[in-house]
Order: sequence, then C-alpha cells, then structure tokens
Amino acid sequence: MTLAAALSLTTASADITKQGGWLETAYAEWSPVEGATTYNVYIKGGKYSDFTQIDRELVRNYGSYGRADVVGLKAGSYALKIVPVGTDGEIASKALTTNALEVKGYDRTGFAHFNYPAGIGAYNNDGTLKAGGKVLYITKQTAKTVKADVVTSSKGTTTACTGMQTIIDAYQKGYDKTPITFRIIGLVTKDDLDKVSSSAEGIQIKGKNPDSELNITIEGIGTDATVKGFGFLVRNAKSVEMRNFGVIRCMDDGVSLDTDNSNIWVHHLDVFYGPNGGGDHAKGDGSVDVKTNSKMVTVSYCRFWDTGKTNMFGMKSEAGPNYISYHHNWFDHSDSRHPRIRTMSVHVWNNYFDNVAKYGVGATSGASVFVENNYFLNTKKPILSSQQGTDAQGSGTFEGDESGAMIKIFGNYFDRTAKNFKLYTQKAPASTGYDAYETATREEQIPATEVTRVGSNTYNNFDTDAKLMYAYTPDKAEDVPAVVTGEYGAGRMGHGDISYTFPANTGSDSADAAYDEKFGTMLDNYKSTLIGIFGEKPLNDGSGDTSQTEPTPMPGPSTPVEGSVLCTFDKSGTPSSALFTVNGNGSNSKGTATVDGQTLSECLKLESSTSVKFSVSTTTVMTLYFADTETANIKLDGKKVTADASTYTTTLSAGDHELTKGDTRNLFAIKLTPSATAVKAVKAHASAANTTYNLRGQTVAQPHKGLYIVNGKTAIVK
Repeated sequence: MTLAAALSLTTASADITKQGGWLETAYAEWSPVEGATTYNVYIKGGKYSDFTQIDRELVRNYGSYGRADVVGLKAGSYALKIVPVGTDGEIASKALTTNALEVKGYDRTGFAHFNYPAGIGAYNNDGTLKAGGKVLYITKQTAKTVKADVVTSSKGTTTACTGMQTIIDAYQKGYDKTPITFRIIGLVTKDDLDKVSSSAEGIQIKGKNPDSELNITIEGIGTDATVKGFGFLVRNAKSVEMRNFGVIRCMDDGVSLDTDNSNIWVHHLDVFYGPNGGGDHAKGDGSVDVKTNSKMVTVSYCRFWDTGKTNMFGMKSEAGPNYISYHHNWFDHSDSRHPRIRTMSVHVWNNYFDNVAKYGVGATSGASVFVENNYFLNTKKPILSSQQGTDAQGSGTFEGDESGAMIKIFGNYFDRTAKNFKLYTQKAPASTGYDAYETATREEQIPATEVTRVGSNTYNNFDTDAKLMYAYTPDKAEDVPAVVTGEYGAGRMGHGDISYTFPANTGSDSADAAYDEKFGTMLDNYKSTLIGIFGEKPLNDGSGDTSQTEPTPMPGPSTPVEGSVLCTFDKSGTPSSALFTVNGNGSNSKGTATVDGQTLSECLKLESSTSVKFSVSTTTVMTLYFADTETANIKLDGKKVTADASTYTTTLSAGDHELTKGDTRNLFAIKLTPSATAVKAVKAHASAANTTYNLRGQTVAQPHKGLYIVNGKTAIVK
C-alpha cells in the first residue's frame, strides 16, 4: 500500500479499534481521522496524575490505523487519550479516550533477579525506568544516526557517540553506568546498523572487565519489533536485559551470552531460523546460548520457532557454580537442546515442549538439572543424560567423552503416546541405567549415593538450598500449554506479527527435524507493515511509498514532567552525568547507600579540595545521598547544611551551584528533579499567547506543556 493510499483511508470520526494493557505496557489502535496529519497521545494513571504526553516515537502509522504503546509502566490501571493534530494544532473535538487499561508486571522469578534488587537493565523491578535513564529509539532510519553522550574517561570526559553499536561500545570503557534502553521500532536489519562489533554474532554488548555493570536494555515496541540478519553477543556484562522482539536469520546465534556474564535476563523473544548452513545447521546454530562462566541468568517466556540447536548452556571450562533459570518457554516444533547443559546448575520448569523433534532436556559433564512441572507433548525423548538410560542405547546423542549428569524430575506431564517414546527413571531403569531421578515431592533430595554411570557425578541439590534458591510458585503441568500460549505467555506481545502452524511430529528424527522450506521462504520475504512514526518521513522497508513525505514533525517532550537526573560516582570519583563538574577523589570502601532500591558502594569523598559544580535552568529539587551509616553534612554554595538522616533534600533556584566539604562525609549520589512549582510555571508560560520557543533547534509557536531535560539540565523551553 502506498502512503498516499494509506492517508486516503480516513474517517470523519475515528474509533479506537483495539486497546488493552499488557506487561508493563498500555496500548491502543485507532482508525485515521480526516484532517489529521499526526496525533498526540497522552497517558494517565500510576505516577501520571494528569494526562501526560508520551514520546512521539511511540505513536506509529500503519496506514489503515494508528497505534501507540507506552512502556515502562508499573502494574496498575491507566488510560490513553489520542488527540488528532491538524495544520492548526490539536483537534480537541475529535479526541479519543480508552477505557481503563489494566497493566500487569513482568514475571521476574529466576536466578537473574535473585539477591539483585537493583533491577536488571534500564528498569527498576517495579517496571519503571531507573532514575536518570536514557531512552533511544532505533528504527531503520535512526540506527546509524541515533546520538548519546557517554562518559569515556576517569575525569568525566563525555564523548558524543553516533549509532547504536558505537554508543554501546562506549559503555565498554567502564566509566558510564547510566541506565540506557534501546527501543526497537519495526524492522531493523544489519544493513541499517552503523556497524557490528562482533563479526560472528552482530551487536556486541561488552563490559570492560568480567561482570561489569552496564544497565542496558534492548526492547521491542509493540507487536512487530524485529531484527533481521544479526544477533547479539554479550560478554563481561552484568545487568543486561533483552525483551519483546523477534530475531530472524541471525548471523550465528540469536543471543549468545558468552564469557563472564551475570544477572542477565532474556525474555519474551521470538527466535526464528538463523542462516541456512546446510546439514545440521540448516536452521542456523544456537538460538539463545549461555556459555563460558555466565551465571545468574534467566531465559523465560521465549518462543522458539522450529529452531534446530535451540539452547546450549555451558561449555567445559566453567568455574561454577553457574545457576540458570529456564521457564515458561515455548518450544514450537523445535528440534533439540531445550536446553543442552554442561557443568551448570539449571532449573527447567513450566516449559511447553510442543512436538519437539529430537529430544527435550539433555545434560552432560556433571551438570545438576531440576526438571519440574513441564508439559511434554509428542516428544519421544524428553530427558537425556549422557551415556546412560536412553542416551546409552544406539549411537548416543552427545560427544563420547562427556560424562553423565544428574537430572531430578518432579511434577511433569509426559505424553507417553508419542511414537517411539522413551523415559527411564530410577524406579524403572533400563539395563543401561536411567535418564532421570524421579522424586515424590519437590523438596526431596537426591542421595549422594546416586551417581552417573560415567564419571560418577552426583546431584548438588541446589534446588532445596534456601541460600541458593529463589522463591517461586510453579504452575501445574497440565496448565502450562494454556499459560505459555496465552496472552501473557511466551514470545512477543500479542504473539507478534508472524503466524505459522507446524505439522505434528511423526516420530522420525530426520523427518520431524527437516528444514521447512515454506517457513524459511516466508522469513526471507518478511517485511514490516509499519509505514513510520507519525510526523516523520516513512521508513524505507518496502511497505510504504517513500516518495511521499509527511508533515514536519510536531515537537514532543524528550522526558515526561516527572523526569529526573541521577548522578552517581565511580571509585575514582567520576560522575555518571555530564551535568556535574567534579574535582575530588572517590572510594569503594566507605560503606553503602540505598538509592531508589539500589545499593551503591562507590562514592565521592568530601575532602577539603572536593568541589561539585553544576547549573540548573529552573527551580529544582535536589536530594543528596550519603552513606547509610552517616548523617547528611555538606556545604551548599558556601553554607553548611545538615540533616539527621543520610539524605538531604532542598529546593534550588535557577543558576549555578557548588557543593563542597562541610565535615568529613561520603557522597554517593545526587538527584535533581523538577519541582512542582517549576512544572506549574512551565505550563502557565507555555499557554501564554504570542510567544515563540526554541525546542531542540526548532522555532515553534506553542510547545507541548511540560518541563524538559536539555543537555542533562532541567530547563523551561523559552
């Protein structure tokens, strides 16, 4: 459909055609309005006491309808208001308001979040963006041109970075821990990227040292966010999240967590075929792999579409223990490795094995695996342990030098009608031993006297150790198919924009695992139906007429009214925000401070030479965070101020300010938040007649009401 044709499909009065709440997301779709060139969308509920405009990038044009998705919401009730905008401004008489939209929270159960209260990636555990977090929108047009300033030296020097991979690479320097989320809109291909830093995988997310805290989220917006022609390599990283997008024809692995990672959360992905390499690589290689001393990882609510070598967990070099959670995934006619485990301790629970072609869970090399409350439909070899039981019959599945692993099973449903079905437990072993040890209760331990036939490996009973195990409530096995394939189940929001039904298994490995030519062709020909973001030039993805252009973008806020700036310090005293100029020394041995639920251990020491200078352009609330064991004590603009608690809050007037030493203390963080008075003043100022404003380089008659973050500073738009 051409853009001209799409714009002709307008109605005199629009209708909301779809609306709802999903996981930390509220959304709406509407039919076009006659006379509208774009739309402003507002949200109310949660922290938004009044309708507040959302980022314009979230308001997209699909030709016959418009759609908005608001992410980063705490569980609760919300409403969206869609206001058409014509050449003379908002058409208030044609505004639409949704019903109450009930938003749920993501399931954060698993090892990734265990004893890690800070929240993984750019978001807090309640679903909201972390204080000071950056949001970057990635489309076909912006993947090369998106910009962000990143701290790249111990002196706080910032570098202006351009392009998605270039920005991520700058985080590898190790000086900037500012939470950052990359929001994928529509289809983004390898050719759209500025570069890839992993020649094997694609986008590389890498820390400076093992387990470096990065606070990075890669997330898709809506039901159709997709990357094609590349995947992701994660190394030396801590606090990385990937969610709600599809991966088609990646370079090697879809997501490879390879080498010294921790607290990584991969969830709600649709993973399709990789490159066709022929033979056992006809469907590509790994889909989501966790290797080489990666630990405290959760892979959950992902849908694997006829994938071949689905998930490899562990190599042979792990220092261990490496705890992994693997739950509520949907193996939709996939072949093997669900997962295939070496050395690691893995909790496999509430997964839906839907016509798995070769085998379900496979374990070797002394791994300890708890397989609990899963549903195995038409899966002939649900459990394999190297060189014993089913695997010891015939030629075997794994490499001949890999010793056995102990697998505990409880509460699973096994479809024993599957052709050539095999499962042996200690209660009824084969002459070659058993596949898994079946317990009568979840809490039952496997005795140390139970060992593998090859290697004499035992089970470490990690799942019954309260110090090692997280709290969880598994669904009953019989409920798993409905849960995993339901509205809040595996894969992208709304089950994504790709639909395909695979044939039922016949019991033949070669036939059931064969490459599906029709499905592969569909993936190769996949194009997004997204025309573009309202108010911008259409995306050149083959679905819109790019010879057409839409009106000049309407300005929108880069941060909601409630936006704030949080500055922390590393052990050298380097600030995380370029807003602050710091002279002083840091430390990581002065205790800890709790900031927005996050425990900080690095601070700026307040000494006689210490100085923190910054400027605000409007009335701003400042909160200073000292060590939890200290009381607040500092000089603000030369005047000593104190408090009986470890935090000090005051209101700053517009202008330059400086923090210096009062008595000996340790400063862990500074938060600047627009004051309610300033917000009110901005709204009043923005409604004044005959006033022009400069907004991000554009002169406009009336900006949207609100307070903005401009170059890291709170500012009224003038």
